[in-house]
Formats: sequence, C-alpha cells, structure tokens
Amino acid sequence: MSEYLLDKHHEPESPQKSPKFSRPRLTRAQMYLIGGGVLALGLLISFIILIRGMPDLTELENVNPAQVTRIYSADGKVIHELFKLNRIWIPYDSIPEHVIQAALATEDREFFDHWGVNLKRVPRAMLVNLLSLRFKQGFSTITMQVARNLYVRKIGFDKSIFRKLREIFTAIQIERTYSKKEILEMYLNLAFFGRSAYGIESAAQRYFNKSARDLTVEEGAFLIGLLKGPGDYSPTRHPERALRRRNLVMHNMLVCNYLDRATYDSLKQLPIAVTRYTGRSSVAPYFTEYVRQKLNALQDSLGVNIYEDGLKVYTTLNTVYQAAMDSAIARQMPAIQEKVTQHLLKWKEENHVPDSVFAEKSQVQIAMVALDHRTGHILGMVGGRDFEKSKFNRAVQARRQPGSTFKAFLYTAAIDNGYTPVDRLLNQPIVINQPDGTRWTPENFERKYGGLTTLRTALAKSINLIAARLILEVGPQQVVEYARRLGIKSPLRPYPSLAMGSSDVTLLEMVSAFGVFANQGIRVEPVAITRIEDRNGNVIYRKRPHRTEALSRATAYIITTMLEDVVNRGTGGSIRWRFNWYVPAAGKTGTTNDYSDAWFIGFTPYVTAGVWVGLDDHSLKLGRIGTGSRAALPFWADFMKTVYDSLKIPPEEFKQPPDVVRLDVCEESGKIATNFCPVVIHNEVFNIKYRPKETCDLHPGINTRRKRKSVTF
Repeated sequence: MSEYLLDKHHEPESPQKSPKFSRPRLTRAQMYLIGGGVLALGLLISFIILIRGMPDLTELENVNPAQVTRIYSADGKVIHELFKLNRIWIPYDSIPEHVIQAALATEDREFFDHWGVNLKRVPRAMLVNLLSLRFKQGFSTITMQVARNLYVRKIGFDKSIFRKLREIFTAIQIERTYSKKEILEMYLNLAFFGRSAYGIESAAQRYFNKSARDLTVEEGAFLIGLLKGPGDYSPTRHPERALRRRNLVMHNMLVCNYLDRATYDSLKQLPIAVTRYTGRSSVAPYFTEYVRQKLNALQDSLGVNIYEDGLKVYTTLNTVYQAAMDSAIARQMPAIQEKVTQHLLKWKEENHVPDSVFAEKSQVQIAMVALDHRTGHILGMVGGRDFEKSKFNRAVQARRQPGSTFKAFLYTAAIDNGYTPVDRLLNQPIVINQPDGTRWTPENFERKYGGLTTLRTALAKSINLIAARLILEVGPQQVVEYARRLGIKSPLRPYPSLAMGSSDVTLLEMVSAFGVFANQGIRVEPVAITRIEDRNGNVIYRKRPHRTEALSRATAYIITTMLEDVVNRGTGGSIRWRFNWYVPAAGKTGTTNDYSDAWFIGFTPYVTAGVWVGLDDHSLKLGRIGTGSRAALPFWADFMKTVYDSLKIPPEEFKQPPDVVRLDVCEESGKIATNFCPVVIHNEVFNIKYRPKETCDLHPGINTRRKRKSVTF
C-alpha cells in the first residue's frame, strides 16, 4: 500500500476543475434594441391608457349633451321642466355678441388663431407649474374646455399628464370636426354657471329671470366671470369678489376693444342685480306630475330619456282654466274649512288629538278637473290643497264613492231603453235584499216621501227612493254596462245600492263620463299630451283624440235636459240664485250618506268640469256642510263663471238632435195632453222612437176638468 503511494508512476489524479460560467457580453446594438423595446412597450401602454379615455370619432360627430325637457301649456307657456342637468341649448345666433366677446376676451383671446391648443401659452404654464411643483397655471383653450365639458367622464377629473393629453388630442379632433362658431356655441351651452345652471340660457334665467338674448353687457360679463368658479364668485356669498370679477371681465373687453372707455367706466359702477332664485314653481303641479308619469310610461317605446334628451312636450292645459281653478279654491275654501274645523272639534277633544295632528287631519282636500269634451283635452287639474305637502293626486289616484252623481248613469240606462222623463215611480220607503245577503234600506236625504213622481223631477231633486226603485227595474248589471260605455273603468259592484254611488271611482272618470252627454253621445278619451318633439324639432309622438259612440244623440240630449233641471230648479239651483250665473248648464250633485264625500259634475256646450271635496281620512266626516250643493258646487260655479268671463265665451244652448221631439203631455197619464188634462207638462223631450203616440184618455171631457196647472221645461 505504501509502495503504491510512493510510486511516482502512480501519482493520484488531481480532481478535474469545472469550467467557470461565462456571461456573453451584449453588443451596443443589442442594448439599443432592448432599450428601444422597453421604451416602445412603455409608450404602447401609455398610449393605450391615453386613448382608452378619449372619445371616438362617432361621439365627436354626434354631440348629445343632457338637456332640459320642457313641458308647455296649450297656450305656449312653459309650465314645468324635467332634467338631470338644467341645460337649455340655444343656437349661436341667439347668444348676444357681447357675451361671446366677454368669453373670448377672458378665456381665449387667440381662439380664432389656434387649432385647439395655444402653443404660446404652454411653455409659460409648464414653467410656472414646475417651479411651484403643482398644477398652478393651466393653458386650456376654449376648445380644450369644450373637450373637458363634453367628455369629463372619459377624460377624467384628476390633474394628471394623461388627462391633459386627452384634452389636447380631443380638442384637436374637435377643431377638425367643427367650425369655430360651433365650438363657441358648444362652449357657452355646456359650461356650468352655478345655481344648477348649465349653459348661458339656463344661467340667464336663474340669475336674471330672463332669456340669454336679453342680457345686458354687465350681466353677460358677470356670467362669464362665473366660469372661473361659480362658488368663489357667488353674488350672494361673495358679492365684492363677484363685482371685482365682473369688472375684470369688462376690463378684458376694453383691452380687446370690445368696449370703449366711456362705456366701461359707466358699466363698472353698476351693482350686480341678480334675482333671488327660489326654484321654478309649476303652474299646475298636479297636472305636470300627471304628465311626467305619462312621459315615463312612453319613454321606452319612444327610445328617449325624459330627463336628458331636451324634449318639448306640448300639453292640453289651458292656463286660464288653471288660474280660474286656483282662484276659486282661494275664494271658496276658507268658509268651508272653517265649518269643517268647527265640526271636528268635538272629535279632537274626545280623542285628545294633538294640535299638529288635528291641523293635518282636518284639512279639507279638493280635486278639480276640467275637460274639453269635444277633444278630450284636460284643460285644468287640481289634485289637492298643497302639492309640496302631498303629491297624491286626488283627481286621478283617489277612488271615492260618487254619491248621487252616479244616478246620471242609472237614468241614462233607463232612457236609452225606452223610459221617458215623464214616467213615474213611487216615492215611498223600500227594503231591498242585495246579492251579498245584506238588506239595503235607502232613504231620501231630507227623510221626506211622496207619491208618484216623474223621473225628471226625481233626478232634479235627487230623490233616492225613486232611484232605488228604478235600478230594480233597469237592473244593476245594465247600469254597470252603461257606466263602462261612458268611460268608468273602476271596479263596480252590480248591487242595487250602486244607484246611490256605492262603488268607488275617480274624479277624472266621472268628468269624462259626463262629457259624453255634453258631446252628444260621443266619448273621447281624456288627453294630457298632444305631441312631443325631440331637441331638433322632429315630432316623435302625436296623440289624436280617440272617439267612440257611447250613446245615441237622442239619449245624450234627453239626459242633458234632465241634468239642466238639476241646475235650474233642483239641488244645483244655487248656481243661479247665489252665483247669478245663467249660462245654459247641466250637472249633478253628489253626497255620500255619511257626509264623507261631496261632488258636483257639470257641463256646458263648451266644457265639462267636476269637483270632489272631502277629507283624506275616510273615518272623518265633513259634517252637514258636506253635501254636493254646499261643499262642491261653490267651487264649480266660481270656476265656470271666471272662465266664461275671462275668455268672453258667448252663452249657447245645447243642440237638439233631429231624432228628439217635444210634446205637451199629461203628467198623470204620460200621454199627449188634451185641453182637459189638469196638469200638463209642456215641451217635454222624447226620443222619437219612444214618444207617446196616444192622446190622454184619463181626462176625456169637461166633467173631469179641474183647475189647470202647466209645467214647462
């Protein structure tokens, strides 16, 4: 072993050394290539980030900013506005020249000389920002501001180089797409002026209660001054600052030779006289809310957004009619409210009701609707005492029992099926078993009874017992069918008590149904919106009257004459003797048994109108004043008299159709009267099909003659 170790020929092999790891050296070309790739990748990523926030060409060519939808009355007045952004777009030619000059002098004096970016201002702004280490000075042009206002969500809110680059590139594209005038138009219509006003037109209305076209030089300068910061230069919070800013704008105009020295010196002395803005109050808040709901239902089918698309909505509302409603309520309500309050004091004391609760619970509510029955146009609408306190529209949303106003439909069913106004029924108590097993015992309002009474007199005096007997003969189901034909859509129970209006209905339904009588049997669906235009004036919706023949002209006319008697000698007589209004009119009072609801629905050849008066809490009653003649009729009479006087509508009789004849008939027999009939009804109207053909045989000779009494209609 030792020999082996000492043998020089057998020296142990040294372990093999592993070679060192060799790193290839990059050539300069390779380094440039890699660096260029990284830079290119960075630029690509930056470019992707940049363009992802920029509008595409289609968006640039189709500017579609949110605008106000305006609702107009039939006489062309703006009665309400719907918007998310309060912007009313006006064309360049409607903007005063001095407003444009103020904008150019203050915001971008070289506007007409650049292509979206003012390169002269960039180096100075960059130097100031670098020295201050923040974005202290901008170099935005009017076009760049348009880009930001149009695409603020895409371009971004942050103060970053990416946002500024997006503005620049978008501004360049805008300059390539639009003329300078179009850019100025966009600028002044897009800008925010404070007070929730977007655009110069809305700003003029909010600050000065006028259109932009009527702005004076100092008013226009003030508005342009707001663009730097509406909150910072608010005339109410910072009046001195606002004044200095306005005068600076006018000084800029002086420097640019838009104003001369004398004009500038004169105008800068003027105070800023802005109007106090309290918000636009709707002329007819319940009606405009009704219209808004209709628009909301239409917008999907029309493919529009009612809050952003700048629509023009033309409605049927007549401001004269609406004002007449409002004034009637103001005049008539205090007396009625006082009596109802007195009536409810006992309830308040017995139930220890707090004053605040009592004030709310005891407030008498009212609903009114007026229709042009020839077109179905809703001319006026009131849905309650105070829209701000309660937006619940009692004219269209509340269903209440109509009381005796529903008798008009019962008598219509009878007349249309062969009954005549001189047919007589017994005015005596009756007990009726109803389908639900209850027993109905109707009573006359004054608890008085009588003998045989004509249908004409029974309707005029609203005799309940005659109506109860009549519905048993006609049939409750047939009354329901006629009510449906006239336009009543609410659920109706075919019970005998329906004769006295035991099923709940809406006021609009009732007014529309009574309009059929006034319109010679033709029913026209109520209409609130006549047409809608888009922001470019294209008609996208038009509502034409939908007419159906609900009744024969003869039946409609006969019922009309019977309802005229309600006004002339029946429960609606105070229209004549209290209000001294003698225009031909017809109508019907309505009172529920417990004085919860008071109604009056009436019409002339020109207009049909209805009134409901009651309390929101069904458990509370109006008291003895809560009859149709005392609580509802005064509003109707006041309203109609005001409308006729304001519009100078000439009185006109209801037109008698050719298939109606007038005859003198014996009250007792209902046949053609002779000289020997003791009580003769003169000039009574009959459907020619159902007229009496026989002469009275109850009074054939002189031996039966008594003292003659004549009744003329």
